[in-house]
Amino acid sequence: MKKYIVKLNQQQRQQLEGLITKGQAAARQLTHACVLLKADKGEQGPSWSDEQIREAIEVSIPTIERIRRRFAQEGFDKALNRRPQPERPEKRKIDGECEAHLIAVCCGSAPEGYERWTVRLLADKVVQLGYVDQVSYKTIWVTLKNNQLKPWLKEQWCIPPKANAEFVYHMEDVLNVYTRPYDARFPQICLDEASKQLLAETRDPLPMKPGKPEHPDSEYEREGVCNLFLASEPLTGKRLLQVTERRTKVDWARFVRELIEVHYPEAEKIVLVLDNLNTHTPSSFSEVFEPAEAWRLSQKLEVHSTRHPWKLVKYGRNRVECAGAPVPEPAFAHHSGCAPAGGRLATRSQSGSSHHQLAFYCG
Repeated sequence: MKKYIVKLNQQQRQQLEGLITKGQAAARQLTHACVLLKADKGEQGPSWSDEQIREAIEVSIPTIERIRRRFAQEGFDKALNRRPQPERPEKRKIDGECEAHLIAVCCGSAPEGYERWTVRLLADKVVQLGYVDQVSYKTIWVTLKNNQLKPWLKEQWCIPPKANAEFVYHMEDVLNVYTRPYDARFPQICLDEASKQLLAETRDPLPMKPGKPEHPDSEYEREGVCNLFLASEPLTGKRLLQVTERRTKVDWARFVRELIEVHYPEAEKIVLVLDNLNTHTPSSFSEVFEPAEAWRLSQKLEVHSTRHPWKLVKYGRNRVECAGAPVPEPAFAHHSGCAPAGGRLATRSQSGSSHHQLAFYCG
């Protein structure tokens, strides 16, 4: 009679069966799951012998015995997963000192004829400098990936000017708006816009499946550009998006009038925070509407401009994302290539292999 007996409950059996059905776990974990299921001596278990398991799964008898022992002594999770491996510094080709030299090389100038360092160039350089005898470019890649220092990355910051009274005034004005409590009579709205490229699919994308996202093809056709107006009310989470052909004063005026008359008809006055683009001014109403109507609309707004392009303050830097959200079809799209149903808005990565339908940020 065996010393270590495996008995699984219903929940554990379902977990192991689901793991094997999906097939997305590590190969070692799937092997352990198969061994545990076949070795189960519970009411619903097959109670296979070690010899039967060895022939069916093609694992050694010592491995099966080790899984049984870990299940009996350490529990279900320990038997299913691989034992954590200890650190082995002696096996590392790049130690801490060599890693420091590698980072220093990254921060230096690239070789003549190259715009930047590549992992292959770095691998050759550290060997040339005598830090290691030999090393592969993949080792260099893993070392840089795991290091917290990323000398090739740059972070951009909003650096305010020194002793600038106008900047301080507008910053304090906008921050004062942020501290106001919610009042339905005076909704606080951030408004911004962005230009996006329209792309048409050249092949039908592979549809979404359980556990797998949609796979669009990397090739596409350019179908011009469009403008996106986005109004966000952070205190309620409300977002309003409109697609237009251009972003002129006329377009801005019509979008803001829709905010006033359609979306916030009960508001006494809309508190509007926006940047200092030349179209973002109540004077744009006069480009479209009669003087009396333009004046009436301007009186429905309380405008707070950030004024300075280097400090675009937005409701606590609240980020509004609509990635993957349905995008309204632009009124100017007269052919199917511009329609979101047959294409996408371009916000592509450098590799060109992935995209977001819409990634729009306020702040």
